[in-house]
Formats: sequence, C-alpha cells, structure tokens
Amino acid sequence: MATKPWHLPVRLATGAIILDQGLKKQGAGDEQAAWLHGMATTAFPQFADMSPKQFVALLSTCEVALGLALIAVPLVPPAVAGAGLVAFAGCLNRLYLRVPGMREKDGLRPTQQGTPLVKDIWMTSIGAALLLDSLFAPKRRR
Repeated sequence: MATKPWHLPVRLATGAIILDQGLKKQGAGDEQAAWLHGMATTAFPQFADMSPKQFVALLSTCEVALGLALIAVPLVPPAVAGAGLVAFAGCLNRLYLRVPGMREKDGLRPTQQGTPLVKDIWMTSIGAALLLDSLFAPKRRR
C-alpha cells in the first residue's frame, strides 16, 4: 500500500509526539518511574514483577520505536504504522478504562484527572484510519 498525501500530517505529527515522549522517559527519575509503573500495573498486572526502572526503559524503547516508525513514512508501510499505533493507543485506552479516578462514576465521561488519557483516543482513530485505508482502499494496478 502506497503512502497517500493525507497520511503525512497524521503520521508526522503523531510520530513526533510519541518519539518526544519516549526520549523524555529515557531520563526518568525514580519518582516518575514509580508513578508510571504504578499506573501501568493497575491496567496491566503482568508488569508488576518488573522494576519501575525496567518498565520505563521498555516503555521508552517502545515509544521511540513507534515514533520513528510513524515518521519513517517511505520506509514503513501505512498498515504497519497503523497497526503499531492501534496497539499502543489501545494500551493507553485500557489505562483510561481501568485506572480508578479517570472516569466519572456514571460512565465513560472523564474526570479532570482522566482528561489527558481520554484524549489519546485520537491516536486510536489515526491508527485505525491508516489500517482501514490500507485494507479497503482501491489497489492501483501497475
């Protein structure tokens, strides 16, 4: 599947943000690592056996790799970039749904604390759009 012009702004903007966040986590201190690890283990108990520093190193590596894959527009096909983004954003969506205090008691509406996480739904939408376009767009004949 060839890259289309509309892929460029969504991939570059999203990739730059994710790459920046991954690079910032490389220098995470003990307090930040413990906070990130604590949030993650609420939604993903399988990370409980990792140390906070190990978890943040893994998270940082994943964010850097995904950010670079999104930015590497001609090298990484849209379907691959979209699948990676859906997987990553799906984890953030799970945090929103599982971590106490993120949602109002009456449903899915975010609390003040949950607003930053619920906003990550845009990444799910972008990844899904890249995937759907790759799967269902008319194929060009060579």
